[in-house]
Amino acid sequence: MTFSRDTISSKHIDALATTPQAASSFLSPATQQSVELPDTSARVSYRQISSYIEARIERGDWQAHERLPSVRQLSRDSGMHRLTVFKAYQHLKTQGTIYARSKSGYYVAPPAVHTLTNENELEPALFEGTMNELHRLPARYQFSQALIDPNLLPNHYFTEYTKKVFDLYPKLLGTYAHVQGDLELRELLARYFSQHSRFYLEPEELLITSGAQQAIFLIAEAWIRPGDYVLVESPTYATALDVFRQKGARFLEVSTDADGYNMEQIEQLMRQYRPRLFYVNPTFHNPTGLCIPAEQRKQLVDLAAQHQCLLIEDDTCSDMYFGAAPPPPLFAYDTEGYTVYIRSFSKYISPGLRIACIAARQPWMQMLISCKSLTDGGTPLLNQKVFLHYFMSDRLHRHLDTLRIALRIRMETMQTELQQSNWHYIEPQGGLNLWVELPPELSVSRLLSHALTEGISFVPGSLFDYGKRPSQHIRLSFSFANETLIQQGMRELIRIADEL
Repeated sequence: MTFSRDTISSKHIDALATTPQAASSFLSPATQQSVELPDTSARVSYRQISSYIEARIERGDWQAHERLPSVRQLSRDSGMHRLTVFKAYQHLKTQGTIYARSKSGYYVAPPAVHTLTNENELEPALFEGTMNELHRLPARYQFSQALIDPNLLPNHYFTEYTKKVFDLYPKLLGTYAHVQGDLELRELLARYFSQHSRFYLEPEELLITSGAQQAIFLIAEAWIRPGDYVLVESPTYATALDVFRQKGARFLEVSTDADGYNMEQIEQLMRQYRPRLFYVNPTFHNPTGLCIPAEQRKQLVDLAAQHQCLLIEDDTCSDMYFGAAPPPPLFAYDTEGYTVYIRSFSKYISPGLRIACIAARQPWMQMLISCKSLTDGGTPLLNQKVFLHYFMSDRLHRHLDTLRIALRIRMETMQTELQQSNWHYIEPQGGLNLWVELPPELSVSRLLSHALTEGISFVPGSLFDYGKRPSQHIRLSFSFANETLIQQGMRELIRIADEL
């Protein structure tokens, strides 16, 4: 579709703003050519351009926080004068349809954006979504995702291991995986846990899952029924809360602080409510970074056996320590079989492989296998074999040593920037996050909304609370962005906070 002095008119733009077929063709890649400005008699007003842009946004062509064409580009593609386009953007900005980022351009505003008392300034809409929705928002400074920068992962080795796997197992893709997981991998992990985690189990007591999130889902499916009491740490992993809530669980919260758990509180809750299970993340806790001391781990295991409460131990970061290695998992202290251990390897090896495992004694394991068989029939065999051969190699240990150093440097970079603020945190001994407390006069919701408009993402503490109650804490992940981006993004975040 081309535009000429005869075809571009106010009627034409009006049609584009109201007709889906025409609107989808206007400014499409096929029309990226400069055209002459129409005669004065056919000149399009800025309000008509505004209507066209609004129509595209309403149809979903441009999503919230998506960047719009620049003034120069829209002027060139439509043939309209730059001043007309600029005036249209300013009009949309004033009414809250779009917002501007300094030196970046114009972006689609979330639906609830509205003007402030000062009509020249916009107040971004408060974010009220879930963790997954937050992660889907574009961010240049990504401090919300507790993922490791792909540049720090051993990506270039996996081509070699994939080829090796097909050489060793030429019929690999012609068969299904065993529902419990590849036996060769389970035998390797059983040896690994005996050597590194100080507990012993048979391969039959391991179940390979497609990531730790699936493990949590299987456990909830196996044990939680509507109305069951579930003990959770406060705060705790948001996705686990969502899974348990979906199963109809009633939450009982256990407070944590720099010294670990309140053991008296746990004993009282177990005695009074007889909870079905206690979901714990004792090693470099998400989001606080705390590491529960060995003595409390022993006490917790004893309490669980005494009150017949299953302990669901979620361990995703025990290899990510910055000083001494953490104490052994709860599973290592359990002689009665009341601990179910989730161990994920995805974060620091290859998130795309989605490899985790559950360690459990009988009869718990048989219940989990039954749930797994109804979920996907088995974790993909190719993923298991590729992971197996990398996990067996010396490269893994060299990778972990290098990764710990890199993560510590990034954490220290973030800490250096935080020293320029009056924000408080306890330095973690490992993990991927800082749990930061903001001053009481600063609104976390407003800070997040303004930060998102500047391309900065973090997780508000309320998302880690089962009741989503307001919190002055935020989780800042230092693992995904490099040192330069951490430095720049933290300076911008602190600047925004100072201006609120």
